[in-house]
Amino acid sequence: MELSYIFIGIVSGVASGLFGIGGGMIIVPFMLTIGFSSHHAIAISVFQMMFSSVFGSFINYKKKNLNLKDGVLVGIGGLFGASFSGVIVRMFSDVALTGAFLCLSIIFFLKYAFDVKNVVNQTQRNELQKRIILVGAGAVTGVFAISLGIGGGLLIAPILGYMLGFDSKKVVPISLFFVVFASFSGTISFISSGVINKDIINAGITVGISSMIGVVIGIKIIEKMQLKAHKKVLLSVYLLSIILTFIGLLRKLEILNF
Repeated sequence: MELSYIFIGIVSGVASGLFGIGGGMIIVPFMLTIGFSSHHAIAISVFQMMFSSVFGSFINYKKKNLNLKDGVLVGIGGLFGASFSGVIVRMFSDVALTGAFLCLSIIFFLKYAFDVKNVVNQTQRNELQKRIILVGAGAVTGVFAISLGIGGGLLIAPILGYMLGFDSKKVVPISLFFVVFASFSGTISFISSGVINKDIINAGITVGISSMIGVVIGIKIIEKMQLKAHKKVLLSVYLLSIILTFIGLLRKLEILNF
């Protein structure tokens, strides 16, 4: 079992370093297949995100890949949005939240994939407008990140790509830095609700430490990739996430039973 945790940790870490995601779309399905409940699978995923996101953001900052000022603004927005997650969960059903997240993801995926340009070019935006967009992107993602138990990086990237024209290599470090805020907030939420216990912590630590190895590999890969190639791979991951979310929604609607 420990070897399985180490392997999935490394794989999710590579994804975190390469795509700026928390790794939940990899870890949660794996944990479900080996017998964990959905709540515990999500808890392990969120807990391990603290390791990969903090470590990966530190490396990106040292390598000057991360614009810390932009990252902090997105993170502050994420904390603000996450603070409303409890209210949002009570107001809307899981199906409604998943459906809203899916629609938002598809909209920005299509705009980013087909290079739809925003009416206002990023160079025409003043500093205040840029800050509002950064905080707003974090806030919107923060609501979904905690409410649905995901890192949120996959939604932030296309939003900033469309609204501010950030290229894929610039937006990945910011997305990963956002996961730092989302993972801490999510972990506190799970602890307070009693979902995280000793076994979950042990599994999360093993996966988390292993993910740090993968993060180093992922960051080294992204540095060597051409921008166009990286964007294509990143869009493939976005598309996979949308497909998996759509399947999950159909299951929640009991249209699919597998």
